[in-house]
Amino acid sequence: MDRRDAPTIERRLGGALEPVIGQVFFSPEAHSAYAALGFADSARDADGVALPDGPAYFTSRGSLLGQVRGEVVASAFAVFNPAAVVPSVDFGWSVTDAPTVCDARDRGAIGQLERILGADPDGRDRVEKLLLKATDGLRVEGRPLASGITALPDPDHPLGTIFRRGDLLREFRGDSHTAAWIHAGFDAVQIGLLTELYWGLPLRSYTRTRAWSDDYFDLAEERLRSRGLIDAAGAFTDAGRDVREQVEVDTDSMMRPVVDALGDDVDELVSLLAPWGVAIRSAKGYLSSGPHDLASRAG
Repeated sequence: MDRRDAPTIERRLGGALEPVIGQVFFSPEAHSAYAALGFADSARDADGVALPDGPAYFTSRGSLLGQVRGEVVASAFAVFNPAAVVPSVDFGWSVTDAPTVCDARDRGAIGQLERILGADPDGRDRVEKLLLKATDGLRVEGRPLASGITALPDPDHPLGTIFRRGDLLREFRGDSHTAAWIHAGFDAVQIGLLTELYWGLPLRSYTRTRAWSDDYFDLAEERLRSRGLIDAAGAFTDAGRDVREQVEVDTDSMMRPVVDALGDDVDELVSLLAPWGVAIRSAKGYLSSGPHDLASRAG
């Protein structure tokens, strides 16, 4: 299915999960817990969403892998310049350890969910049941962040299983997406630039938040032009648009075990998560327009 048609069910599921689970990165409760450990406090963007401290972000999400070196975190996250990731993680391990910051991450994510949705939001039991159905027995080989989550118990809270299993699905898709663009022959800067065009953003805008410099961008653009994927003006060629869409198609393909496990219940899960995501965005718990939103409007 092309991005110009209706989004696939795999993409719809990813989009429904994103604000409910990705809110961990913007949770004031999480940021306060990280600051108590020795990280800097958060800032706020123009819309009032709390933005994470960089070292706290890399260390807390990296804790899903265990207490590993920054090079491992950079490889697993895939799209960030290791020159920014490695010192951030080195600093993080100088002030805390992986179990402690991972616990702070869980408490912060669940704390924001409870503050916005309540401890027992409508559909909670059913969402938990469906996420268990989607993730019990899910094979995670070759997916580092997803595999790390499978080693963690579900937090003891009414929303704990929902956050843990939703996070597993979110990282499972992210790991799959990384595998898809690596298979397509791209590096982190190249896929970032192609994704900007795919989302309708200017080149070197969103990708710059991943700490890449103009030298990296110049080289990546040259390689993309040499492959006939962007033109001299920095716009998609037809081949470039098709190749970038194929990355999404391949990501969808790798999400089939999740969709197959849910069967006829997948649409119900999306419909149950959707109002939660709206509530979280309305409460400034997640960005007003995140990556999945941009992707759904691509075309």
